[in-house]
Amino acid sequence: MTSLPSRRRLLATGAGAALGLGFATASATSAQASTGRGESGGAEETRSLDELYQAALAEGGKLVIYAGGDVSSQADGIRNGFKNRFPDIDLTVVVDYSKFHDVRVDNQFATDTLVPDVVQLQTVQDFVRWKQERRLLAYKPAGFSRLYAPFKDPHGAWVAVQVSAFSYMYGPAAVGSDIPSGPLDLVDARWKGKIASSYPHDDDAVLYLYTLYVEKYGWDWLARLAAQDLQFARGSYTPSAAVSSGQKAVGIGGSGAPLSTGPVKWVLPETAPFMSWGQRAAILKQAENPTAAKLYLNWRLSVEQQKAATNGWSVRTDVTPPTGLKPVWEYPNGNLDGFPRFMADRAAIERWKQTFALYFGEVKGDPSPGWLGLHPGA
Repeated sequence: MTSLPSRRRLLATGAGAALGLGFATASATSAQASTGRGESGGAEETRSLDELYQAALAEGGKLVIYAGGDVSSQADGIRNGFKNRFPDIDLTVVVDYSKFHDVRVDNQFATDTLVPDVVQLQTVQDFVRWKQERRLLAYKPAGFSRLYAPFKDPHGAWVAVQVSAFSYMYGPAAVGSDIPSGPLDLVDARWKGKIASSYPHDDDAVLYLYTLYVEKYGWDWLARLAAQDLQFARGSYTPSAAVSSGQKAVGIGGSGAPLSTGPVKWVLPETAPFMSWGQRAAILKQAENPTAAKLYLNWRLSVEQQKAATNGWSVRTDVTPPTGLKPVWEYPNGNLDGFPRFMADRAAIERWKQTFALYFGEVKGDPSPGWLGLHPGA
């Protein structure tokens, strides 16, 4: 590996120099993009998790992951599970909105101060760009051939490690037998003042869900929904939190477990649209701990971990969902293939965002993970 400045050392150059380096790097990498597309990750990993663990310890025993999310505690399952299985790895998982993590990583590229080894983000379009810029390590974890095809780059530049899906939800205790029949029903007067939502113009996945609703139910439906006195907040966890606490009866724009019998019923609609995607992860070529990064991807994609998915869905084709669920790619109303296309058209996304701001007002409030700065985890 070439000698690089420590990830903990910030360059003394000003912002102008940093941006200049970024443009120079972009020019150089774009010229190499055609060869980058042809890189192959070779054969699938054959080492066991224990063998990779020992190799990661010999490498230094550290791992830093930048993970998309709303609050740090969302990564506790990963932290605890990985620590229990590999206790001597010094794991740091930094949770922030994906739209902040991706530009943070770009700025770290530009200033030669890269912190993470692994990026695991909702901004699926970044992985395509980073591959073209030759920023990603081509690598095929064990089980790569068992992944659903759209959940992996054919050369191993990235893989999806989990299935995520957004829909609406309700509190069974709050609604009783008066269960909302679908998004169209949420504009009924009986739900006025009883709905919480994450801002669609703050989170691209929520934005896509709202876009699907508008495309199916029309702008008049959206105007009627806007008149329902919705409670908006930043972070896709907030609708579920509002319903779980009994503050609101219905939530829009968050994830959940379709088969859960808890205080929040996340709705897997039969015909109404919902949105789903594979949360992508990749090892950065300049990673200081590439072996530990490989260990992480192999662990996340293992049959054991995929069977333990809280929402019941796996990215692997050889892991059967629990009774009552089909593989996520068998739900045409889940729009699994639509989300990457949606995310690639940034101009259209900006138009959607500003249009929703006209209906719902500007986004207000600090980001739910806090302000983490340029180099969290360093």
